[in-house]
This record gives sequence, C-alpha cells and structure tokens, in this order.
Amino acid sequence: MLSRQQLIQQIKQKKSFLCVGLDTDIDKIPAFLKAYPDPVFEFNKRIIDSTKDLCIAYKPNAAFYERHGIKGLQSLIATSEYLPKDCLSIIDAKRGDIGNTSGMYARAFFDKEAAGMDFDAITVAPYMGNDSVTPFLAFEGKWVIVLALTSSIGSKDFQYLQTGDGYLYEEVIKKANTWAGADRLMYVVGATKSTEFTNIRKYAPDNFLLVPGIGAQGGSLEDVCQFGMTKDCGLIVNSSRAIIYASNGEDFAEAARQEALKVQRQMETELKNAGII
Repeated sequence: MLSRQQLIQQIKQKKSFLCVGLDTDIDKIPAFLKAYPDPVFEFNKRIIDSTKDLCIAYKPNAAFYERHGIKGLQSLIATSEYLPKDCLSIIDAKRGDIGNTSGMYARAFFDKEAAGMDFDAITVAPYMGNDSVTPFLAFEGKWVIVLALTSSIGSKDFQYLQTGDGYLYEEVIKKANTWAGADRLMYVVGATKSTEFTNIRKYAPDNFLLVPGIGAQGGSLEDVCQFGMTKDCGLIVNSSRAIIYASNGEDFAEAARQEALKVQRQMETELKNAGII
C-alpha cells in the first residue's frame, strides 16, 4: 500500500508524477506477442519493465480486461501482481452502486484472498451518494478516487448543471470531502478542463487529483500544473495511448520508454519550477 507520504516521496525521488495507463487492447499490441500464452500480460510486463523508474503509478482500465472474460481477468490478476510495490496501483473501474453491491466491488479489487487482486486505489462513480462510496473506504489504507470533472464531451450533461450553490461537480467534491480526508480521497479531473483547476482547488486544496487527458486527448501538462499543482504536487497525470502504443513493432517497449521519458522530463521541470524538488 502506498500512503500519501510515500506517494509524495516517490514523486520527489523519481522527479515525476506520471501514471501509465494500461488500457491494453489485444487488437493494438504488436502481432508477435500473440504467440505468448498470455499476450496481454506479456505486453503489460514489458511496458512496466521499461517505464517503472519514470512513473509513480500504473492504471489498468478494467473494461479492457473484462471484455475477455476469464482470460482477461487472469491477465488483470497477473498484471496486478507484477506491478512495482513502490508505484501506486490504480484500478480504473468506475464502480458505484448501493452499499452492499459496492462492498462486493471493493472486495473484488482490494481483497487478494477474495479475488486475487490487491490494488491500492479504485476510481468510483459517486452518483448514488454516500453508500456507493463508503464501502470502498472501509478497506483501511486504500485510496478512493471519485469522478469529479471528466474530459468527456458528455461532462456537460450533468457535471455542469447549476445547483443552488454552484455546479454539480462542485457539490460532489464538497460532499465527498465529508466522507474522508486527503489521505484517502482523490478526485478525477480531466486535463482538458485545466482552467477549472483553480476553482477545484478551492474545494479540494490538498487532495491528489488523478488527471487523464494529456497526450492523445489534447490536454496540456503545463496548464494542469499552472492551475492545479500544490506544495506537495497534488497531481497524478495519466497517459495511456501515447506511451503504450508509441510503436507496434518489436521495439514497442523501448518506444514506450522514450515517450514516458519525454513526459517525465517535462514533469521534472514543473516540479523544479514549483520548488518541490
């Protein structure tokens, strides 16, 4: 398990706040890997080996594994076991249901004896309120990452709805902050919403923000840092496709490393500019 302080130490040590998203699509991985017993895990293993000194987190997206049924879950379990212990392991599952169902989701991803997986953190949809989130918080030492403001086009459908006291996404953050502190709770905020980070920091001044959307989705790392960085960094910036699919040849792992290195060097500059390292 990675505590808040350990996460901050990793950021300073690696001069990085990069999360590599393992959205592994068997239709996009190099063809030669399909000769292996578990092509998806073999791909993930090589990506991890080539980037683990450059990033502080990994984030498999559950959908890319669940689509393959039992075989996919086996790949996910193998990946979860292989992830470096000094990196935050995030399962991007976006679960959220009534209390007893959320409790079962939590066991699936947090209880190794129950399902073979022991992730540090999970993304959660808060739409059903307190009892959809607190069962995940019942697992001591685990992080819950609540969807707040996403990069998706559909974010305008609900997240920007006006309430009596601001936008709906603001109400989500304010309410969720009553369930746990910044040592257990993070928020998902899309990189394409960089101008909203200043506003978000009014309600979540110390929470880490998981930020997808740089690279292929067009988000700006510089803008995210300008508006969202805290004295402890407070950011975990995810990149998936731009890194893991940098090449579809036998050099894919080295190509992924080079892309991750580019991002890490940019992050090092931002950390130095902020006086964090």
